[in-house]
Amino acid sequence: MTDFFVHDSSYVDDGAVVGSGTKIWHFCHVMPDAVIGENCNLGQNVVVMPRVMIGNNVKIQNNVSLYEGVILEDDVFCGPSCVFTNVSTPRSHVNRRNEYAQTRVRRGASIGANATVVCGVTLGEYCFVGAGAVVTSDVPPYALMVGVPARRVGWMCQCGVRLHVVDSRAGCEQCGATFREESGRLSAD
Repeated sequence: MTDFFVHDSSYVDDGAVVGSGTKIWHFCHVMPDAVIGENCNLGQNVVVMPRVMIGNNVKIQNNVSLYEGVILEDDVFCGPSCVFTNVSTPRSHVNRRNEYAQTRVRRGASIGANATVVCGVTLGEYCFVGAGAVVTSDVPPYALMVGVPARRVGWMCQCGVRLHVVDSRAGCEQCGATFREESGRLSAD
């Protein structure tokens, strides 16, 4: 008896690890050696390749493919049809399996619908990547990233509210958390 849900149209291959309370919806495929934490939600048509690591309480919306090398820490949100890559210079006729680059999405980060995350980068804790953005370099914690290529246009609180920095200080209007900005980085007090 399993303590997670898998829709009848989905496959979880032998050797995959799925945590308690996780829900895997229609037309998903979780491959061997993939690790999915507790209380995750995989929407329709999600593919989790071998050796992908997904933390606890991760929400992955429809049509997302997580390729080998992707690590999602706890509380990450992946919007519909967001894209991850794992090779910088793919060619159909060249085997580059030994060149898979690691992409790490830190705790609490959100990636908007149709955003692309190029392999080899780290998305900082509680950053927010806007819909359709293309991330080509590391993202600092709490950064609000938009555009092609993605650029920082502000800061976000861990509760998901945009912050307004005045004199190197910011306070969240919703949850009351306070932050300080220094040398182009934001940190919680």
